[in-house]
Amino acid sequence: MENVAYLNNKGDLIQFKYGNTKIRFKGPYSLERIEQIKEWDNGYLVVSAKYSHTDEAVEDYIDLIPILENLYIKPENFLHPIKEVKLDYATK
Repeated sequence: MENVAYLNNKGDLIQFKYGNTKIRFKGPYSLERIEQIKEWDNGYLVVSAKYSHTDEAVEDYIDLIPILENLYIKPENFLHPIKEVKLDYATK
């Protein structure tokens, strides 16, 4: 699917993949697993994540725009075609 991006994590390392581009960035040190993507809003993600210091998953937020800007990727160009983000722990 050409309008779908994928998100996963291994510990505190989060990966966002769209097309041939993989962006990896550090999340909180206590992140164990992103369990659900609740909302995608053109660069802003609302997720349910499990942390080592909590028994249950909690709602958390990921803003990709400053990450893309720090990588000299124009957010408006990169994010525009993405209509959906799915969890994918099979693709690393």
